[in-house]
Order: sequence, then structure tokens, then C-alpha cells
Amino acid sequence: MKRILYLSFYFEPDLCAGSFRNSPLAKELAKQADGKVIIDIITTLPNRYNTFDVGAPAFEERDNITINRVLIPKHKSGFADQINSFKTYFFEAEKIIKGKKYDMVFASSSRLFTAYLGYKIAKKQKIPLYLDIRDIFTDTMNDVLKNAILKTGVLMVLKNIEKRVFNYATHINLISGGFRSYFAKYKKPAYSYFSNGIDPEFLDLSPSPENNTGQCLITYAGNIGEGQGLHKIIPQAAKRLGDKYKFLVIGDGGVKQKLLEGLKAENVTNVELKEPVSRKELLEIYKKSDFLFLHLNDYDAFKKVLPSKIFELGAYDKPMIAGVAGFANQFINENVPNHILFLPGDVDDMVSQLKNYTYTTGFREDFLRKFKREQINTEMAKSILAYL
Repeated sequence: MKRILYLSFYFEPDLCAGSFRNSPLAKELAKQADGKVIIDIITTLPNRYNTFDVGAPAFEERDNITINRVLIPKHKSGFADQINSFKTYFFEAEKIIKGKKYDMVFASSSRLFTAYLGYKIAKKQKIPLYLDIRDIFTDTMNDVLKNAILKTGVLMVLKNIEKRVFNYATHINLISGGFRSYFAKYKKPAYSYFSNGIDPEFLDLSPSPENNTGQCLITYAGNIGEGQGLHKIIPQAAKRLGDKYKFLVIGDGGVKQKLLEGLKAENVTNVELKEPVSRKELLEIYKKSDFLFLHLNDYDAFKKVLPSKIFELGAYDKPMIAGVAGFANQFINENVPNHILFLPGDVDDMVSQLKNYTYTTGFREDFLRKFKREQINTEMAKSILAYL
């Protein structure tokens, strides 16, 4: 019986893009490999949001899958917190696999370090490494770090790690087509472009009920971090739009305080903040909303990304409001009709479009057909198993 080591920092029942991607992919992989392959998953106990706590066993066995969940220190998504958390994950993972021999390592990584862990293990055991790259971490750090000396040192280390990891990899899947040019310098791996997709929960939704309240509800659900830059758009837009519109922000993250301070500075009362909720509850909230909102900060790194949130919001019959640039902007324009699309932080354009928008709903049938998560996972699992 062959064995695959599957590394993902996030896994069900955690609430985040990494979990939503890897939980169903691992199940599809196990289904296709049943009777031939055992899949050992090493992940963490739910930790994405400090304010959302849901229980999960540290060890679980499901047919040909084993799941080891590492307990990491409590954190609030700060930079130092994340380093400490990953250090714990790294060393605990090495303890878990001690004495075990694998035939392949699969690593799904947004912050490079899960990919680095996969590389260390695969190289030591001289086995194939299949990477699923969800973000370009060096790009993000280049934008986020403001101290020039710190930035130079950190980027030098990261680029050295990146070079070793990507030059060793057998196969690299890029979650966004916007990453293609960045990876052109790494010639050794084979490449694929399996994106995120629409989960089954977001298929076969009922049509939106009519809103008779006289106030339009704009809902955002997800991380409240520097990457989303909500503090640069929501307080100002809420003030300009007035009481005919209400923002509902569901989530938590490292710059939630900045958002709160921005709301206080603008003295707005038409924004409600709510802590993270389960996906089941979120479905009901989305159903009662009029607009679904997405925003990324104005960083060069984010011109290459394709946020998983697009697939979640695009499954509804409601208009999407999206403040994104680059590849994500192009993707929405080409694949997601009925949208208000503006560049990050452009309050004037967002408010102007919204005030002049003629409200309409309708399911995006072509989008739903093309980007089903199950369909994407079926093909990606085949691609992974081809290396055994």
C-alpha cells in the first residue's frame, strides 16, 4: 500500500479558504485512491479566528485517511504570531512522521512555509513533491513590510527558500493564472492551474427574496486583515452612502481595530460588525443580503491573486461589489456578470456606481457550470495520483 503525506495548515472544521479547498480535495483524493493508497494528513486544530472556537479531534481515522491536528498557540494573525504558530506546526509534523516512509508529499501552501516543510520531507526521503500554491508569499511581504532593513533581510531569506523549494518540486499547481509569469523562471516542475471553485453548499440556491425594508444590506464575510484593507473603504463608503445602505462585516483579523477606529472617526452608524459564524449560518445571512462585498488592499502582490471568495459570492443571484485589481478584476469582468467593479480603495467610484446601479438579480449559469469545486477536485486528484 502506497502512502501520500498531505500537508495543509488549515483543514475542516476550520473556517478559511485553505480549509474549504483542502478538505474536499483530500476526500476526492482518498476516494480515487481507495484500496491503493493511504493518505496521512497533517494539519492544525481550528485556529483561523481567535473568536471562533469549534472542537475537532487531534487524531482521526476515516477509511484510507488519517488526520493529525497539531495544537498551535493562540494567535490574532499578527506576523510574529504566525511565525510562532508555523514553527510549532513544523516541528510537530516532523515528530508525527518520524520513522514513516512515504511515496509522495502533497503540500498546499499560501505562506510558503508549508511548501518548505513539504520540500524538506520530500528531499530527505527522495520522493516527488506536488505543490499547490495559493499565494506568492515574497510578493506579499514585499508590500506589507515597511522597514527597509527588515524587508531586505526577510526577502533575501524567503527568496532563497523559494528557489530551493520550487526548483525541487515535481509539479506545481498555481491557483491563479496571474501567478504564471512569476513562476516562468522555475523550469523543472510541471504546471497546472486548478483554481478554487464553488462548493456544493452554494449550488442549487433558492432565488433571493424581495427586500421591503427600504435599506440595502451589503455583506462582507471573511478575514479582517491588512490584505483585505476594509478600513480603507468601508468607513468612508458607509458615510457617503448614508442610511439607505447598511454594511454587515462578519469576521475577525489582525486589523479589526483599524476598522473600528475608522468607523469611529467617520462617526457612522450604518455598519454592523459580527464575529465569525458557521458556514450554515452564513448561507442564511447571504440569502438576506442585497449585495455581497469583496475587497483587497492596493498591493502589487494582489494583482496576481484570485480570491476564493469570488466563487462563493458568484454562486448567488445577487450583485457582487468587488474592489480588486489585476487578474481578479479581469476574471470577474469576464466570468461574473452583474457586478460593481472598482479598483481597491476607490471610494468615489464605488459609491458612484452603487448610487447609479439599477438593482437586478439572476443566477450566473455559465459561471456555476464552469467552476464547480467537485469537478475541479476530480481532475486535480487525478493529476496528483499520476505521480505515484
